[in-house]
Amino acid sequence: MADWHADWAWSVPLIVLNVVIHVLGLGTINERVVWRLNNAVNRRHYTASFVIVMGAAALLVTVLHAFEGAVSAAAYRLLSALPDNRSAMLYSINAITSYGHTAIFLDPDWQLMGALEALNGMMLFGLTTAFLFKMIQQVWPLGDRLYGRHD
Repeated sequence: MADWHADWAWSVPLIVLNVVIHVLGLGTINERVVWRLNNAVNRRHYTASFVIVMGAAALLVTVLHAFEGAVSAAAYRLLSALPDNRSAMLYSINAITSYGHTAIFLDPDWQLMGALEALNGMMLFGLTTAFLFKMIQQVWPLGDRLYGRHD
């Protein structure tokens, strides 16, 4: 069995870094984009307003996840765990989403790191799910208030 100390030594700080990036990113998306967009859209067209705000939120969190995947991909390249940037990014997105359908494998010395990235991905997607649910709660009642529905 390989010594996994290096995997943990690299993975734990990467997990913490990606969670911090994610929380700051979600806060920025909420405060600077979604909140402003929600206040600026035409409130007479509730469905269009809901689609615009939620679409913008979904697009921005997708970009945020891609950036976090790139952070891990950079670590794989720095460690020479993968041969090129493209395979490092593809592997990272596969790991972070737990998709895992490519034939790209980490160098055996770094395989635990990939599993820990998958754990990180579950946490990040959990945070994203909570964020999008909160966005729905913030935007959805708008239609009820506008149209006088209270059920």
